[in-house]
Amino acid sequence: MQSTAKPQFRGLKGLKKQRRIQVVLLAFVALILASVFVGFALKDGINFFRSPTQVLEEAPPETEVFRLGGLVKEGSIVGRGGVRFDFIVTDGGAEVPVRYIGDNPRPDLFKEGTGTIATGRLVDGVFEATTLLAKHDETYMPKEVMDALKEQGVYKEPDT
Repeated sequence: MQSTAKPQFRGLKGLKKQRRIQVVLLAFVALILASVFVGFALKDGINFFRSPTQVLEEAPPETEVFRLGGLVKEGSIVGRGGVRFDFIVTDGGAEVPVRYIGDNPRPDLFKEGTGTIATGRLVDGVFEATTLLAKHDETYMPKEVMDALKEQGVYKEPDT
């Protein structure tokens, strides 16, 4: 006599296929979430460099944090008490007034006629810098500043 009962293996095969699809979908969702989290994390960490000419040609929104680089204009540094001071950054073609609102004192090597890069926001035509970088020796110039000065035709090779 033959048994009419069907083996249970067909149900397990369909269940394995269903589980495999669920795992693939879950992995896809996890990948999308990870990408979104990485995007949000990098959003605040990426600061684009702009020269004064680029800032005046196309002013960024007040909410955008970016780096402004160029030379500190001669005679433009004005102290405002404490660690706060104002100065002008130029690339030979344009000038942007800068107000340093950071908490650290002015770097020792920060002086007029030298290259600098400031990080901050442009608010009502004044760049409010929270971080300030100055060259670290007599011959160093940040690459972005050097490129912007060369573009304006005012870059001078340092004396060696």
